[in-house]
Amino acid sequence: MPLEEALERILGGARPTGATDELSLIDALGAVLAEDVISGIDVPGDDNSAMDGYAVRGEDLPGPLPISQRIAAGAVGEPLQPGTAARIFTGAPIPAGADAVVMQENCSVDQGGLLSVEGTVTTAQNIRPRGQDIAAGAVALSKGRRLRPQDLGLLASVGVARVTVFRRLKVAVLSTGDELIEPGTADLAGGQLYNSNRFTIAGLLARLGLEFVDVGIIPDDAQATAKALLRASELADCVITSGGVSVGEEDHVKAQVEQIGHIDLWKLAIKPGKPLAFGAIGDTPFIGLPGNPTSVFATFCLVARPFLLKLQGATDCRIPELTVTAGFATAKSSPRQDHVRVSLESGDEGLVARRFANQSSGVLSSVSQSDALAVVPPGVVVSEGDKVQVLLLDLLA
Repeated sequence: MPLEEALERILGGARPTGATDELSLIDALGAVLAEDVISGIDVPGDDNSAMDGYAVRGEDLPGPLPISQRIAAGAVGEPLQPGTAARIFTGAPIPAGADAVVMQENCSVDQGGLLSVEGTVTTAQNIRPRGQDIAAGAVALSKGRRLRPQDLGLLASVGVARVTVFRRLKVAVLSTGDELIEPGTADLAGGQLYNSNRFTIAGLLARLGLEFVDVGIIPDDAQATAKALLRASELADCVITSGGVSVGEEDHVKAQVEQIGHIDLWKLAIKPGKPLAFGAIGDTPFIGLPGNPTSVFATFCLVARPFLLKLQGATDCRIPELTVTAGFATAKSSPRQDHVRVSLESGDEGLVARRFANQSSGVLSSVSQSDALAVVPPGVVVSEGDKVQVLLLDLLA
């Protein structure tokens, strides 16, 4: 199934839980607003100066004018008397009667303390009006907004200390495979692998601000797999597995989900990451990621990430793209959409994508040492110098 069609189906079935929490701003990074935040104040709260200079009345210019007062940020000056100027600093309230601020570089003060102004001065010059940023009664941030650092600052600027957000999702994660052991527990024996997928998925969930529920490593056994899946579905809002969704004799996850729940989608026309399954165990959504480390990363970013964001209540689940120049070529087209691991370099005409040498789905360094996934649509042959869309890993993970 093409990725676009799969996402349409998957996102169409994402239903936020609706449960909410109230968090302090300092703890709200990455959380999703459960209601609009309405500003109770104007920001700024007064007309204020956009720079250091002198507050004047236009009709009194070019001067010379005596300087009647000094107004620093946080202070409130006296009304400006006709025929005078006020020394003023960035952010300080404009005194009543003044209608412009002249930047200090365009002013001179003689030995007698009289101010002269050079050049043309227009009404409201260098004045930031009250409510220019946010007006009282306006929506500061809308429901469904996933809070970024700058959003926390904006909320603080309107006096908000606590916000109502959708409760952070709990995501149960299972790794499958007799060959897997946890790092730090023992040296590898023949045929064994350290469970890297657990840490990749845990990190990706943490970046989304979601709670990681570790169900551990499940052996390649049908009964044990079913039992673990049922337990996971009771512990969390979503179940994610790595491995066991292909067609091998020891791939039990998909078959067991079909027994205890249902599979709505299987196999995507993408690489890496073809063997992906999506369905539910009872009322708990299920996402079965492939087992290969790079495929796990790619399918999480392309499929699980937007689904989890929507399940969390976020309104913006887009996968951000950037257009760059291809510094690589593909030998032939593919019926599947490819996601080439690339690094980005500065070139004469902007960013250039350089292909990582080994594109095997088992080579996790192809993701760790890359900056982006370059999207090569089905049936397309890329030549060096072509424009390609890339997905920046720092925005996905």
